This record gives sequence, structure tokens and C-alpha cells, in this order.
Amino acid sequence: MTSRRTSRIACAASAFLAACSEAPSTLTDYGAPGGTESALGWFLVAVGSGIVLLIVILVLVASLRRRPPGHALMKPSHHNVRWIVMGGVVLPFVLLTATFFFTMGTLSAVANPSTSPGVTIRVTGHQYWWEVQYAGRDPSESFTTANELHIPVGVPVRLELVAGDVIHSFWVPQLAGKADLIPGQRNVMWIQAQRAGRYYGHCAEYCGAQHANMEIYVIAESQREFDAWRERERRAAQSPAQMGDTSGYAVFQRVGCANCHTIRGTTAGGVVGPDLTHLASRSTIGAGVLPNTRGNLAGWIANAQAIKPGVDMPTMGENISPTDLQHLLAYLETLR
Repeated sequence: MTSRRTSRIACAASAFLAACSEAPSTLTDYGAPGGTESALGWFLVAVGSGIVLLIVILVLVASLRRRPPGHALMKPSHHNVRWIVMGGVVLPFVLLTATFFFTMGTLSAVANPSTSPGVTIRVTGHQYWWEVQYAGRDPSESFTTANELHIPVGVPVRLELVAGDVIHSFWVPQLAGKADLIPGQRNVMWIQAQRAGRYYGHCAEYCGAQHANMEIYVIAESQREFDAWRERERRAAQSPAQMGDTSGYAVFQRVGCANCHTIRGTTAGGVVGPDLTHLASRSTIGAGVLPNTRGNLAGWIANAQAIKPGVDMPTMGENISPTDLQHLLAYLETLR
């Protein structure tokens, strides 16, 4: 009994640590803009804490040196005036001036990278997922994915942020600060990962019922790995005829998936939902709500509203038989 209880505690602790490791944290920064902003944040914390500590000390000293009732009031003196000038004028002037120049320097540093961005990505916020478009030198080199950004390590990446419906906010705290996505307006920011890894991000502006389930991941990798990934993403999906089995794609068309989703290389050209050309290569579905497994994908297709109420994905369970669902899943698993 004890060993089983210990095992459960260990499993719970592991799950908690795993969850914490992916939670947004401004205390760990691995990006050039994020590091600069973090330095300003810690400076402000240090200054604010120092001021509070000084006030507490002065209040304690004044309390201990309090004169008894009826004692004559302290007469003004040159020494007292000097304390007033130093504490009320000089010290605030020095701290506010230092804070002003530190803040302006930080704003200047995060406004633009020191070198030209190597990648440009257009991120569009939707209720409740992220559309990610990689710009190329010509249209044939551009492509669209969803809910994941791949970037090369050590390279500035320009992000163009727009909103497809309501206000959203793009936030990957370990790489940079927040930036709003506003309908009818394009905001620009940049990120640069200093080390390889998978960084968790989130919508930081309440955008509706499923705001809490609107996640995004930034995968930072070597330039060689990024180039290989980008080359795979540029390619269109294999046609069902090339794979020798058209039954899954036939279901995709018949039940109406093509009305909302695009699969490059096929006649499916919907723009309401995410581009599914390389769906099987993504780590999650539903903007991070579930791991991308066959079982989860089946549940999402059959009844997405039970998993993420309020999303645009309709309930398909009544329109598709179990056999057709398996054919559809088999086809979607080929989209790598």
C-alpha cells in the first residue's frame, strides 16, 4: 500500500513539474528581446524593493525615537533641511532619471533587431487558434500552417501580427513580451531564440469562451533543421491517387471538410479553419488542447464541441459512419 501511494505521489509530482515546465514564465528568458525586457523588470523590482525597505527603516527609526507627550517640537535646522532635500528631491530625481533612461534604452533595443530579420512570419489570431504564414521571395515559397512556429536559433524573426475577428495578444514569455493583434491593424514585433527548444506561448488577451485554450508553440532549432522543415512544409500533399487509396479523401470531401480546410495539392481550398496540408507533423490539435494522436483526432472530428465548446469546428459524428471515420483518419495521418 505504501509503495503504491508513493508511486502515485511521484507520478503526480512528475505531472506537476511537466506542466510547470510548459507554463509561461517571465523568470526564464532565452530570447534577445525577452532578456532585455527581463533586465528592465528586475531593475524596477530592485528599485521598488529598495524604496519600500528604506521607508520601512525610516518609519521604524522614527517610531523608536518618538518623543514623549508634551515634549517640545523639533526646531528646524540645517541638518533637517538637508535630509528633506536629499530624500524628497535628490533621491527621487536620481532614481526616476535612471529609470527613464533604462526604459528608453530598452524600448530602443526591442524595437528592431541589430541585424536584418532572416525570417518573416505573419501570425493571425482567430477564435480560438493561430494561423501562421511564412513569407517567401515568391508565392511558390510561401506556405501556411497553424499553432506552431518553427524558427532558426540565433536568427531574428520578424512577426507581423493581425487579428481575424477580435483582439488577441501574442505572448511567448521566454522569448519576448506581449503584443496585441487588433482587427484592421498590423502590429510588428521580433523574436530571437538564443538556444534550441520548444517554447510555450499563449493568447494573453481575453478573446472569448475558449481564450484559456488558445496556445501556441515556438520550436527553435538549428538552421539546418529549420531549412529541412521549411522545405517539407513548402511541398504540397501527396494526391490520394499517388497513395493508392482515395477512400479517405473521398470522405473528406463528402462530409464537407473541404469547405473549411485547405490541403495544398488537392481541390480542398477552405479558409475558415487551419490549413491541414501537413497536419500529421504537428504536435497538437485544437491549438494545444490535445496531443495529436489518432484517438484524439477521432474525438475532435466526431465532437469538437464537447472538447472545446464554442469553436467553429462543427460536430461531425452524426454525418460520418465509424468506417468512414477510420478511412478519414488514415488519410489525415498521411499528411506529413
